[in-house]
Amino acid sequence: MTTHGVVFDIQRFSIHDGPGIRTTVFLKGCPLRCPWCHNPEGQERAPELMLAPSLCIRCGACVKACPNRAAAEAAGAPGAKPGSHNDGSRCARCGACVEACPSGARRLAGTEMSVGAVLEVVEKDRAFYEESGGGVTFSGGEPLLQPEFLRACLEGARARGIHAAVDTCGCVPTSSLLETTVAADLVLFDLKLMDEARHREVLGVSNRLVLDNARALSGRGRRMWLRLPLVPGVNDDRKNLEATAAFARTLRAVEQVNVLPFHRTGSEKYRRLGRATEMETRSEPTSERVAGAVAIFEEHGIRAKVGG
Repeated sequence: MTTHGVVFDIQRFSIHDGPGIRTTVFLKGCPLRCPWCHNPEGQERAPELMLAPSLCIRCGACVKACPNRAAAEAAGAPGAKPGSHNDGSRCARCGACVEACPSGARRLAGTEMSVGAVLEVVEKDRAFYEESGGGVTFSGGEPLLQPEFLRACLEGARARGIHAAVDTCGCVPTSSLLETTVAADLVLFDLKLMDEARHREVLGVSNRLVLDNARALSGRGRRMWLRLPLVPGVNDDRKNLEATAAFARTLRAVEQVNVLPFHRTGSEKYRRLGRATEMETRSEPTSERVAGAVAIFEEHGIRAKVGG
């Protein structure tokens, strides 16, 4: 079983990734490119360089450290700070410039870690898990794109008596999903859109695999929480919410639905990656809209809450 994987972040004291206080481990790689994604640095499997020009102090340390002159090339641009840009065609994502940067203007999103190293971080907050009923959640990206590593992490957590959850978009091979989540205590399962044509239009792929996987998980009796990212103009209409609620009622393993209001806090990440994004112009849902979504699920007899 693979004992090393690519992790782009580990967040301690998380309260929206399952029950209680949790440590969320974010694995690199995702099969989807949701326009509202607030973790764009988790989409690609390989490590990526993130730049924060506003933090650059013009020291030129990255220029000197870069073995491929990726920073040096960009530093010559008119008006550019030394090292505040990067030539992607030269960059090997080795992290030398990141280590040399004294101000945190450069960060490498994606680091290879062992199962032991991940669980060592998770273990630090055991007291908080025991007090709050929390644990560790493996998210992404899509953690099931690294199934062997994920399975080893899940088994390691459970061997230590730590509650382990997996957050998945469901757009993964069914066999991998079922074989890996058998080692999880809880599956957080994302649903975006119920209409297949609309799902294709927005996300570029069918939702058939996603829905089939939700049914398969429920059929195996896996504990499930459905998660709905509520995005204005995309999936917050009553028709989609009613259809989502009706589908949720068919899944006997679903314990609750978590409505996750879209937010624009990921916009800065796109800039640091040098990517275009529509997040800054997309509206966030009003509190009334969010409450209305929760009410629709409750009307169908489904426990629902904001966040979680």
